[in-house]
Amino acid sequence: MSSDRTQTLLVCLIVLSFSSLVAGSYETGLRDDYYKYSCPTAEAVIKKVLTDFFALNIGAPSGFIRLAFHDCHVEGCDASVLLDGPNTEKTAEVNHFLQVRALNLIDKAKAELEAVCPGVVSCADIIAYAARDSVVAVNGSSYNVEGGRKDGRVSIASHAQSQLPTGDMTVTALTASFKSKGLTRDQMVILSGSHSFAAGHCPNLVRRLYNFRGTGKTDPSIPPSYAAQLKALCPKATSNETTIFTLDPVDPFTFDSGYYKTLQQHEGVFTSDQSLYDDKRTRPLVNQLTNNPLFQKKFGEAMRAMGRVGVKTDRNGEIRKHCRHVNSKSH
Repeated sequence: MSSDRTQTLLVCLIVLSFSSLVAGSYETGLRDDYYKYSCPTAEAVIKKVLTDFFALNIGAPSGFIRLAFHDCHVEGCDASVLLDGPNTEKTAEVNHFLQVRALNLIDKAKAELEAVCPGVVSCADIIAYAARDSVVAVNGSSYNVEGGRKDGRVSIASHAQSQLPTGDMTVTALTASFKSKGLTRDQMVILSGSHSFAAGHCPNLVRRLYNFRGTGKTDPSIPPSYAAQLKALCPKATSNETTIFTLDPVDPFTFDSGYYKTLQQHEGVFTSDQSLYDDKRTRPLVNQLTNNPLFQKKFGEAMRAMGRVGVKTDRNGEIRKHCRHVNSKSH
């Protein structure tokens, strides 16, 4: 093969490789600095609304990562989780513990953006930027967020109930759930690291403590001393929805790799957490992610991937005037 032909083939391979990397973003219309010209202050406005609130509420940032995940995993990243109404996603039992204050802050950010750039910034993008800013607020590493999502018009409670992962899932079930959204098993493990500054509630834990897999007993993988601590927080007959416990007891108000270290110590709160270490398929990655710089890098990459799930375009989406209502119902 001649040197000229070899060089031509190499150039073609480089071009094809680059194209495959960026195709996903361009197909959906997403890009970094999306509002650079249409609304230059968009990210700054969102950040200020959140930062002012975070300064007075140390635990508030965790609600925005959860909000982003619960949005993207049902109907795609289209702010469908924000829509009000009977039988919408936010009415589903699985969304019962979404923070009301997080929803209200999204409303506040949207109102301020409508005042300076009416009809430009989607609610779906606000959720994505807010998730990133919440990570930074608790000492996590920043990452670039693509913009350009449109807001969806469909929100159904039963879809949220059936599609969102639950705390008693195994690695196999979690992998299938994420795969259905175009995400890999590794990305599932990495995104689970958001539990580094997340909180849990008793109703989601009682089954593991008192009736694991229908046995009427405690999950045997929980160390007895740790099980006793959890049972003290959540008695068997509890209907307590106000008690909140951290999923990373090492440093619950810092976004770091401490979550994975708790899994190594067999102190993952939910089955879905602890299974990441107990399963031989995912344990090597859990061990790697105890390295905080590596975790921070991988988490930003995984969030960007999640942010591309089910993105709406002008054809099947809109820029809502108010995040709680589709435009046809807001006039």
